[in-house]
Amino acid sequence: MSKPIKSHFRVLLVEDDPMVQEVNRQFIEQVEGFQVVGLASNGLRGLELIEELKPDLVFLDVFMPSLDGITTLQRIRSMGLPVDVVVVTAAKDTETIREMMRNGAFDYIMKPFKVERIHHTLERYRVQQAGLWAEEVGTQEELDLIMQNGEAAKEAVVPTPVYEEWAMSYDELPKGLNAATLKQVLAVMEQHGGKLSAEETAEGVGIARVTARRYLDYLEKRGIVRLVVHYGGVGRPVNRYELLRDQNDHK
Repeated sequence: MSKPIKSHFRVLLVEDDPMVQEVNRQFIEQVEGFQVVGLASNGLRGLELIEELKPDLVFLDVFMPSLDGITTLQRIRSMGLPVDVVVVTAAKDTETIREMMRNGAFDYIMKPFKVERIHHTLERYRVQQAGLWAEEVGTQEELDLIMQNGEAAKEAVVPTPVYEEWAMSYDELPKGLNAATLKQVLAVMEQHGGKLSAEETAEGVGIARVTARRYLDYLEKRGIVRLVVHYGGVGRPVNRYELLRDQNDHK
């Protein structure tokens, strides 16, 4: 008889700022099935609580006294502690990001962040864990499905993405923009019918609204989207960006 799928996840917060601890706790516990079972203000205490409380998931900061997040994650792996880790930090340098990913971080969330970004990570984690709860994975297709965090494998085989339909050089983007995020912005717009506001785009990608607007403004200058003002019956008009399906559509 197969064992029931795990539905409750214990989370440990390792964060030295009490205010951030509380914000993280509230955000995490808004998601059904996730409970914060412990708090640590540094890596050394975090390692002790991992062994004591045996959480499923650790939310780990980088900049902390006594033992920083990078060294803490390295020790988690060298000690063979069976726990997954989500990095939540203000560290934006690529070397830190690479180091955390090399040591098996499930996700890397940069401060400041929105509640939706935390929720998105936890839902991805839930789906992946459900797929790995069986005794074994039967086929490569099933494993692909799990590794894609619940997105159907066949959904990966879709018509040519919109970002490949346009002649764009992703190596020559303006300072502050990167190719991966730009492709995500285009993909989110395509998934939602090609008409989104900056706020809706930001929520879909998991970035700040001001950041989404920078990408959308760049796409508008390139003639890939156009700005359309929608006037409703009540309130201020809403600026929406309309994705152009063909270069000939741009006027």
